[in-house]
Amino acid sequence: PQPCPARVWSSPSTAPNDEENEKKSAKQSKDSKRKAKGTVSDGGVLRPVKLSKKELYKAPTVEELNQLKEAENLFHCSILKMQMEELLKEVALSEHRKKLVDSFVQQITDFLQCVPESELDDISWLSGVEVPFLLVPSTAKGKFHMEPPASINLVGSYPLGTGIKPKVSVDLAVTIPASILHPMDAINQRYSRKRALYLAGLARHLSFAKCVGSLHYSCLHGNRLRPILLLKPPGNDSSKVTLRIHAIPPPDFLKPSRFHPQKNNIRTEWFTGSSEPPTPHYNSTVLGDHLPLSHLQFLSAISAQCPAFGEGVALLKVWLRQRELDQGAGCFCGFHASMLMAYLLSTHKVGKTMNPYQLLRNALNFLASTDLTENGITLAKNPDSKPSLPEFHAAFSVVFVDPSGHLNLLADMTAFTYKWIQHEASLSLTFWDDPTVDGFQALLMTPKSMLRTYDNVFKLVNLVKLQTSCKKLLLLNELMDHSGNYVLTALPFVLSLLQRGLGERIHLLVHSLPQDPEWPVDSAPPKHKDQPPLSIGLLLNLEHALSVLERGPPADNPKAAEFRQLWGSRSQLRRFQDGAITEAVLWSSNSISQRRFIVLKIITHLLELYVSILAVTLLEYTVSKGVLSVLQKGLNSREEESLEVVQSYDDLSKKLWHLKDLPLSITSVQGAHQALRYTQVFPPVPVRLDYSFFDKKKNHLGLVPKEDQPCPCYIAPIKVIVHMEGSGKWPSEPKAIRHVKAAFHICLRELLCKQHNYRCHATPGYLDVWKDGLVFRIQVAYHREPQILRESLTPEGMLIYRDNAEAQALELETLHKPFLTSTLHGLQQQYGCFGVVCRLAKRWLASQFLLEDIREEAADLLVASLFLHPAPFTPPSSPQVGFLRFLHLLSTFDWKNNPLIVNLNGKLTAVEQTDIKNDFVASRESLPTMFIVTPSDKKVSVWTKEAPSVQMLQRAIMLAAESLRVLETQLDSGEKQDMRVAFRPPLEAYDVLIHLDSKQVPLLAKAVDPPVNTFRRGTHGGQPFASGGALPVIDYDPVRLYMSELREAFGDLALFFYDLYGGTVIAVLWKPTAFEPKPFKTSLMNARRVEVNDDVATTVPNVEAILQDFRIIGEGLVKRLELRTEKWVV
Repeated sequence: PQPCPARVWSSPSTAPNDEENEKKSAKQSKDSKRKAKGTVSDGGVLRPVKLSKKELYKAPTVEELNQLKEAENLFHCSILKMQMEELLKEVALSEHRKKLVDSFVQQITDFLQCVPESELDDISWLSGVEVPFLLVPSTAKGKFHMEPPASINLVGSYPLGTGIKPKVSVDLAVTIPASILHPMDAINQRYSRKRALYLAGLARHLSFAKCVGSLHYSCLHGNRLRPILLLKPPGNDSSKVTLRIHAIPPPDFLKPSRFHPQKNNIRTEWFTGSSEPPTPHYNSTVLGDHLPLSHLQFLSAISAQCPAFGEGVALLKVWLRQRELDQGAGCFCGFHASMLMAYLLSTHKVGKTMNPYQLLRNALNFLASTDLTENGITLAKNPDSKPSLPEFHAAFSVVFVDPSGHLNLLADMTAFTYKWIQHEASLSLTFWDDPTVDGFQALLMTPKSMLRTYDNVFKLVNLVKLQTSCKKLLLLNELMDHSGNYVLTALPFVLSLLQRGLGERIHLLVHSLPQDPEWPVDSAPPKHKDQPPLSIGLLLNLEHALSVLERGPPADNPKAAEFRQLWGSRSQLRRFQDGAITEAVLWSSNSISQRRFIVLKIITHLLELYVSILAVTLLEYTVSKGVLSVLQKGLNSREEESLEVVQSYDDLSKKLWHLKDLPLSITSVQGAHQALRYTQVFPPVPVRLDYSFFDKKKNHLGLVPKEDQPCPCYIAPIKVIVHMEGSGKWPSEPKAIRHVKAAFHICLRELLCKQHNYRCHATPGYLDVWKDGLVFRIQVAYHREPQILRESLTPEGMLIYRDNAEAQALELETLHKPFLTSTLHGLQQQYGCFGVVCRLAKRWLASQFLLEDIREEAADLLVASLFLHPAPFTPPSSPQVGFLRFLHLLSTFDWKNNPLIVNLNGKLTAVEQTDIKNDFVASRESLPTMFIVTPSDKKVSVWTKEAPSVQMLQRAIMLAAESLRVLETQLDSGEKQDMRVAFRPPLEAYDVLIHLDSKQVPLLAKAVDPPVNTFRRGTHGGQPFASGGALPVIDYDPVRLYMSELREAFGDLALFFYDLYGGTVIAVLWKPTAFEPKPFKTSLMNARRVEVNDDVATTVPNVEAILQDFRIIGEGLVKRLELRTEKWVV
C-alpha cells in the first residue's frame, strides 16, 4: 500500500484522524519490508533484512508488476534496466561531494563580496596577473574601474541536478556592476575586454584567498572572447571539483535585438578598414553572457515537470563524453543536452512520465532523424518579433535557438560536427535494436577515440598557415567575426573543400574539436598558433575509396569549368572506351597497398592548392609506412600475392574436377590453407629456381640444397583437400583406408603428369604438385574415416564409438579447416581489408612469440569478430584501424567470464547465443582459457582447445595493451615515429637466448628489422614455368625443425619461443617446477645430475650439459648462446 498524498486541510479538527491513518499506512509499509534492501543498525551499518518464508514468496505488488512489465517492454532484458540504474548511481554526485562543493562555493562567494573598489588608468595594478585576452587590435575606447560584483549565482548543471562525475565542474556567474559598463560596449570587443579585465581583477583578489588551491584561466568552449576563471580547492580536495567563474553583464543591460545575426557590432574601420558586414558569431558571444540566469530558470521549470529529466540528461552526457563530443570549440556540451531534452519535453516529443532510458533513446532518435543544418529548431514561444529561422540559417551552419529567440545555442558548431553527432546517434540506435549486442557496454561504457573509430585520421600541422589562407580564400569578414581566430574561421571552408574533393570515396568526414586552452593566471594567453594539430577523421566507402580515376563532367558541360577549377593542373581531358570525352583526374598506383594512399594524395593536393598547408597524415601515413612495412618484402608490399595463389588454385581445382580415368569421382575440392582465405602473413610467391644453387636427387626428379650454400628459400605447400565419392569398395579398417588413399595419391600423380605435364611427388599421406612456381599439397579424404576411427569392439563383440585424438585431428584437417577457409574467403569478398588486418595481427603475434599459442585460425576468427560484431564502431575499412581494434579486443575482452561469439554468415540467432553463454557459465571450469564460438563449433572451441594456457593468454593481453598504448601515444604526438617498436619483442624475461646463423634462416628477409644485405636463396627473377622442371626443396625450415627437436628433448624443462617469420633468436624460459630437486630414479635421469645431501640422493637439471646439447643439436645453425640468468643455482 502506498502512503496517501499530503493535502492542505481546511479544518484543524480533521487533521489528527488523517495523521493517524498516514501513520498506520507507513507502519504497514514498514512491516512488509518488501521495498527495503537492508536495515540500518544503531552504528549506521547496513544489515540484511531477514524475511520469513511467507513474506519471501508473497505475490508481487502492483508496483513490482509494473516494474517487471516496464523492464520487459522497454529494455531487451531486466539486466539492462539494472545496468542503467547502477550507471546513474555511479555518475551521480555523492552527498559528501555536494557538501564539499557547497562549502567551497560559499567561501568563494563570501570572499568575492569583498573585492576593493578602485579607479584605474592602466593595468599596472594587476601585478602578478595577466589579462586573459588577445588584444588584437591593440587599442579600444572605454573606461574601466573595479568594484564588487552586483550578484553571484550558481548556474549550469549543478543547481539543475544534472552534473556527473568524474570531472565535476560547477559554474558560478558573477554579475559585473552596471556602473562599469557603457551602453556602447557592445561594439568593437569593448564589452569582451572589460569582461576580461574584470576577471583578471577577480583573479588577483582570489590569489590572496587561503581557500583557493589553484587558479587558472580557460575559455568557454574554445571561445577566446569568453575567458573563464578555474578554481580548485587546496590539498586532497583539488581533484574533486573545479569551480568555473563566469563574468556576465546585468541581465537587461543590452537589448537582444542589437545582436540580430544580420547586424554588425565590429566596425571594420576599427578592425581592418572597409564596409560593415554582419558579425553573427561575435553577436552570439556577447548575447550568450546575458542569458545564463534566464536559461537556468527555464530549465528548472521544465525539469520540475519531468521526474527523470536529470537522469535522462546525465545518460545523454555520458553518451556524448564517450564520443569526445562534449568538450572543445563547437561541441555539443551538457548544457546543449539539457536544452535538447527541454525542447523534446516542451514540444511533447517525449512524455513527462518517461524513464531515463526512454528519454535517451528519444533524444538519440531525434538527433538521428532531424538535420539541424537544414531545418533548425527554436525554443522561443513567439518567434514573430525575433530573428527568423531562415535568418539564423543564413548566418550559422547549425541552428538551435534558445527560449529568448535571439541566441543560436549551436552558433560555433560546424555542419560536419553535427553530421558526426547524427551518424553516432543513428549507429547507436541500430546497435540498441540488435538483441545480440550488449548495447549498454558498447554505447555507454566504451570510449570511442578518434584513432580507433575512423579508417583514416590525418593531422593538420602548421596551423599558423591558415592565417594567410584566410586572405587567399577571401575570409577577412569571417575572421573579424571570429575576432581573429583564423583556425575556427578557415576550418569550415577547408572541410568543405575536402568534402568536395573526396566525394563518394567517404561516408563521413569529421574533425577533432579544438580543446579549451588552460593557462596560469600569471601567464599571457596562448596565441592561436599554439593550438595543437587538428585531426581529421574519415570513414571510407571501400567501393570507391581506392579508385585511381576521378571522372568529371563532359568537356562541353558547364560544370567542366568548375571541375577544372577544383583540381587545378591535375585535371585532364581524356577519352574513354565508351567514346565519352570528359574531364578526369588520374592517380598513379601499381598495387592495392599504393591505392590506399590515394585519399592522402587528394587531401595533400587540395590543401597545397587552396590553403598552402601540408597535411601530415596520422594513420594512413605513419602507420602504413611503419606498421604495414612489417608485411613488406623487398621494396613493395603487394596485397595481390594472395590473389595470384587463389587464381592458380582455381585453375588446379578445375583440372582436378576434369581428370579422366579416376577409379572414383571427386565430390569436392577444398582449399585448407591461409593464403586461400587471404590471411597468410606472407603468401607463397611464385618462384623460378636457379638450378646451379642445388644438387639433384639420384632420380633427377627433385633438388637438394648444397652444403656450402645458404639455406634455400622457403617454399610453403598449399594444402588442398580432395574428397572422393563414397562407395561400397572403401574398406572399413583405418589402416586399409590409409592404403587406399595412398593409392589415390599415386593415381592422381600419374594422371596430372600425363594429362597436364605437372611435376608431382606422391607420399602415403599427400601428393605435392609443382605448378606456376607454387607447390600444392593434395590430400585425399574419405568422409567416413573419422567415424571409422572412433569405432571399437568390446570383448563381448559390441560396436561402440569413442572419441579420440586421431579422429579429432583428422576432422580438423579435412572438415574444419576447409570450411573455415571457404567462409573467411567470403568475408574477404565482403570486406576488402579483412585479409590485411589478419596479416598484421598475425605478424604482431609472431613477432611477440605468441603465434604458436594463439593459433593462426584463432587469430583469423578474432579479426573476423571485429568485422561481424563491430559495435560501437563501423566495420574497419583500413588495415591500420583494424589492427588497433584487434589489439584493443585482445587486451580488454573478458576471456574468463565470456565466450567470444563469431557469428559467421549470421547463422546464430539471439536465443542460441544466450544459450551458448549460459552453457559456457555452467561449465566454465572444463572449457579452454580462450573460448571462441562459431556456428559450426558451439561447444568445443576446436582452435583454442590445446592453447593458449592461462599464463600465455595473460602475457598476450599484457603485450597487446602495451603495444596499443605505445602506438596510440606515438600517433597522438603527430610526429613521424618508428611504428615497428610495437613489433619488437621484449627479451628481458627470458633465461637463455639462442642466437642463430642468419645464413640458415630461410625467412630472414621477412623479419621485422631485416638486414640490409640478405643471402641468395636459389631463386632468380623472371616468370616461373607453368609446369615441368625439377621439384624444389619443399617445406624446409631448419629453425622450425630445430625447435621441434628442442621441444621433444627438453619440453619438460623449458619453454621455447621464436618468431616464425625471420626471427634469428630462440628465447628459452626454464620451467620453475623443473628445478625442484626430485628423488633419484634411473628412469628419470634425462638431462639431470645427482646431488647427495645427508645421504639422500636427489636429481636436478644439468644446465651446463643442456646448454651444450643446444649447441650440438643445432650445429651449423646456432651461432652462440646468451645466458641471461643463473637459475641452476637454486
